[in-house]
Amino acid sequence: MTTSAVRHPIFARAYTKFSAFIEPEVGKYRSEIVKGISGRVLEIGAGNGMNFQHYGDGIDEVVALEPEPYMRTQAATLAKEAKPAITIVDGSATSLPFEDDSFDYVIVCMVMCSIDDPATALSEARRVLKPGGSMRFFEHVRSSRPGKARLQSILDRSRLWPGIAGGCHCSRDTAGEIVAAGFTITDMRGLPVGPEWGHTNPHILGEARA
Repeated sequence: MTTSAVRHPIFARAYTKFSAFIEPEVGKYRSEIVKGISGRVLEIGAGNGMNFQHYGDGIDEVVALEPEPYMRTQAATLAKEAKPAITIVDGSATSLPFEDDSFDYVIVCMVMCSIDDPATALSEARRVLKPGGSMRFFEHVRSSRPGKARLQSILDRSRLWPGIAGGCHCSRDTAGEIVAAGFTITDMRGLPVGPEWGHTNPHILGEARA
């Protein structure tokens, strides 16, 4: 299997500490996007494995894709404590190392912001889903407020924020990208996660069918 060669050693360590800090706020949303899922599940960009504790019964297997080595090591530790069997895999979201129609569900959680080519990644996610399969998502997106959206775009273009945040972009229209990739969004709502003035606010949470 080809490795993804993604390394953000400083950000990965900082995010591991930060993710524990924000878990009281975002944990309920992590639980929501995996509620009621079953069968074989692919989590794209599993990070340090914070979603693992939220997976419940009825899942045959979770395959967790994570390209960053430090994050992957942290995820492997948390996988041992999870209810379902979790397999940690190195790989790229834009070239998923799985056959067509392999999964019942795909989970993307605070990861689409940092993928270099989100359109290709979403196309790949759709490819590996079984017919009628579902993608659950929880992502921060571009603000609907023009002034804030301009600030988010400036931060992304300056490469200041992506440079210090592991490639994260704060001005993406992820819902539009999901539809453009051929998914049908069946449920979605906006969420004011984090400070209202924060450049990674707002978020969206929902489900899309392949």
